[in-house]
Amino acid sequence: MHGGPLIVSDVMTHTVAAIGRGASFKEIVRMMQDWKASALPVLEGEGRVVGVVSEADLLPKEGVRDGEPDLIESGTAGSGTDDSEASSESSPFARLHGHTPLAKADAVTAGDLMTAPAVTVRADATLAQAARTMARARVKRLPVVDDVGMLEGIVSRGDLLKVFLRGDEEIAEEVRRVLGSYCPAPLSAVSVAVEDGVVTLGGHLEDTSLVPVVARLARAVEGVVDVEFDLADEAAGTA
Repeated sequence: MHGGPLIVSDVMTHTVAAIGRGASFKEIVRMMQDWKASALPVLEGEGRVVGVVSEADLLPKEGVRDGEPDLIESGTAGSGTDDSEASSESSPFARLHGHTPLAKADAVTAGDLMTAPAVTVRADATLAQAARTMARARVKRLPVVDDVGMLEGIVSRGDLLKVFLRGDEEIAEEVRRVLGSYCPAPLSAVSVAVEDGVVTLGGHLEDTSLVPVVARLARAVEGVVDVEFDLADEAAGTA
């Protein structure tokens, strides 16, 4: 574990299943089953990511079997949700590009099924940046690309959560280092204890105006779940 914030390349999966624009519907389903993946990047050329095909993109084809296309057209089946790996298909952007659920029910290749452009992340992005991108786009994973859009890997929600597997002592050591490098003299009497990722800062802090600053510094350490204070001059509580 390096001293700075973790970045996407520290936790991403480097071996990734991907498909070309011409991949057939059945090829896509088979690859998803074989790789136990709910979404696949779509590549062109030597590996540039041009879109993503998710399970949500495939479901409309099954949804039309009951003869109720109105439900498909309205976005009831296969609409982009938090379970999707791509942008919401019911969004104005998707409809503008002909990516309505009914259109996807007729699609038979990855090029027609995919949501494009793909939502991606760079390998040098911090985990916090990747998490914000996932939340905004409502996706479970992101293709990782280089500066020209070439596929380098994939990062999932589970990958981002790996930081919370750090040991308590490792977290405590980094919190002490961060606090000490920020303001060693005023914080020298502050003790650091960590249990299940919760940091407790105790001891004595003469300048209580530093409490919010200290809390932010501690919370910025990878793997910290919460920060609490048990200071001699400050009532115990949660920051």
